[in-house]
This record gives sequence, C-alpha cells and structure tokens, in this order.
Amino acid sequence: MLFLYTIGLHLYALLLRLVAPFVPKAAQWVAGRRGLLAHIQRTLQADTAPRVWFHCASLGEFEQGRPLMEAYAQRHPDHKIVLTFFSPSGYSVRQGWPGAAYVFYLPLDTRRNAQEFLDIVRPRLAVFVKYEFWHYLLAGLRQRGIPTICVSAIFRPNQVFFKPWGGFYRRMLGCFTHLFTQNEASTRLLAHIGITQASVAGDTRFDTVVRTALAAPAALPLLEAFVADGAPVFIIGSSWPDDLPILAPLVQRYHGQLRFVVATHEISEANLRLVEAMLPDQVVRYSRATATTVATQRVLLIDNVGLLSQLYRFGSYGYIGGAFGKGLHNTLEAAAFGLPLFFGPAYGKFQEAIDLVELGCAFPVRSGKELQAAFARLYHDEVARLRVQDLSLEYVHQKAGATTRIMRWLDAQVLHPDRLPS
Repeated sequence: MLFLYTIGLHLYALLLRLVAPFVPKAAQWVAGRRGLLAHIQRTLQADTAPRVWFHCASLGEFEQGRPLMEAYAQRHPDHKIVLTFFSPSGYSVRQGWPGAAYVFYLPLDTRRNAQEFLDIVRPRLAVFVKYEFWHYLLAGLRQRGIPTICVSAIFRPNQVFFKPWGGFYRRMLGCFTHLFTQNEASTRLLAHIGITQASVAGDTRFDTVVRTALAAPAALPLLEAFVADGAPVFIIGSSWPDDLPILAPLVQRYHGQLRFVVATHEISEANLRLVEAMLPDQVVRYSRATATTVATQRVLLIDNVGLLSQLYRFGSYGYIGGAFGKGLHNTLEAAAFGLPLFFGPAYGKFQEAIDLVELGCAFPVRSGKELQAAFARLYHDEVARLRVQDLSLEYVHQKAGATTRIMRWLDAQVLHPDRLPS
C-alpha cells in the first residue's frame, strides 16, 4: 500500500504539471512548489525562535483553524507560527496573513521531502486542521517525538479508515498524539478501530463565526446605501452556476419586494455574467457601484474576495451555494446572524447543516419551485422567521468553545517547557 500511495502522489504531481498550461489552479500548484524547500530553508535559517506548525488544506480549513492559531499566538507570543496550505486557493488568499510568521505551500509528501521539511522547520508542535493525512510527514513527526494533533476532525463510516483494507490509513491516525473531533459519533468510530487518543472538542468554526458576529462591524458604505430603504435583504453566498436556475425564479418574482446580494464562489467574468442575466438592468457590480447608483438597483453582485462573512449582517434570509454540485459551502457564517437558510440537497456531509435542518432553521430544496414555496412560508410569517432567528443564534452560541477546550488540553498535556521538544 505504501508503494501505491507513493506512486499515486507522483502521478498526481505529474498530471498537474501536464495540465498546468491549461488550468490556472494547477499552474499555481506547480509554480508554488518549484524550489519550495530551498525557499523555506532560506526564509527560516536565521530565525531561532520556537516554531509551531499548522497545516490547512485550503481556505475553509484555514478559517476553521484560525481561532486556534490566534489563541495559541496570544498564549505563546515567543513562538512563531508556520502555516502551510496544500491548495492554491488557500495560499493565494492567506499568504500575507499577519497571524502567521511564515506561510508556505506544503511540499509533496515524499520520504525525502518530509524529512527535509521537518529538518528545516523543526516544529515543537504540529496541528492538522480537520483532515489531510500525509504518511511520510506524520511518520516523521512521530519518529521525532513531536506532539501532533488534529482539530475539528470528523469521520464517517464510509471512509477508508474503517474499511477492512484500510490498515495503511489507520496507521496514519495512530501517528497523532490526539485527535479532537467535532462529534461523539466520530470518536466512537475511531475507538472501534483502536484509535483511543481522541475526544470531542467541537468545531472551531463556531468560535470564528461567533466572534465575527459580535465584533464591531466593518464600515461598508455601499452595502449601507443598498439597504437604506429598509426592504428585506436576501443574501446568496458562494453560488455556483448550478444554483442559478434554482434561484432565478425567486429573484425575478420578488425583486420588487426584496433586495438581493450575490457572492459567487468563483469570481470570473463568465460567472458574473450568469448572475447579471437573471435580472437584466437590475444588477450592479460592487466594484462599479456608487452610493447613488447602488440604491436604484435590486441586485448587488459582489466581485471581490473576502467580503462574504461581513455581508450576512445585512440579511434577513440566506441561500448557501454548492449543494447542487460537489457539496454545501459554509452555513455557519450566515447562521451566526440568525438568517433562515436555504440550500440544495447535497448537505449530508456537514453536521452543522444537518443540525440546522433538524432544528427547522434551514430548508433543503431540490428545485426552484421548492425554494419559492419554502421561502414564501417564512416571508409571510414574521413570527416564524423570528423564531428561526432565535433558534439559529442559540445553536451557534451553544456550539462555540472548541478553541478553549483544545487550548486547555494543550496547556495541560503539551505546552510545558519540560514537555516540548527542543
């Protein structure tokens, strides 16, 4: 199995190099790893401060790990955080994040790369956020006696760890000093395969969204001008092209009563034009709007990155994209502001979405007709909408606290001068 794992990774890297001239993300992945270890060596060689390594697959996992990184930095200001990403979408957005001393791509997980990376970085603690289990890196951490934890992990019975042939991957889990899971079901699954160094801490994303909701809001004069007439606002977050046929009838029917804010998952000219086609002459792009022109339009199209989490505070209702394709995007950012949520049917891998549906705070739909019916029930019943708001806020605040629980464990079990490796 190790041979297949190694060959598979090399073939993956080869495929990305082959398609790089035609696929921008593949090109970023390849370019980011060209001379990577030498770059890391040059960057770190003069810095002798203690280091802790956080790894995130992409941008979503970064947001999941962010509250823990910030709590760690506050508690241990003399330690330097080294943050790595596997995906270009995470690295390109957060390469300048000031909360980390260093931000790099993760080298491809080969025996040589893993040994060299760990020799250069010399982390005193390694933290993997949610998933991404790399054999050579985990084995190297264990051989060096470096405490290694996984946070906000979630496991399901259909994953390879729990299959009869999954011994190779189960051994990866055995390399962790501790795994902090999102729920009790994950901890029970791990116990059934002999992984007992696990406990429920919850999902650190709740800490992020609660903090965002409670923080002093950023000044967004265009949004304030857009909603100034007091009409209810429907926020469409992380939409994909597959979501638009479901949304279009709702937008067209209610644009006289509602205002709509649309943030596409990927900002491209093609995606922006698809949104503009839903309501011709009634859509204004954020980058082209002024406080005067935005007030006359019914749809504000967000064409920049990093604004979405701030938009939900203007909303009365929310639609979260992705669940008519690969899977649902972040629902918690909207739930933290109490918005009733609508999304497609592919939400079963997301515990928070399941919880919100069971609470009656979110409404999965399979068609534009279903979306209009579900929306109309709340739109014409203000008492029901406010009840959803209260339930959603209560749920999010009750689930917060994972960061505190993990830091408490680290303080007790790892973060002592006599326990940290030198």
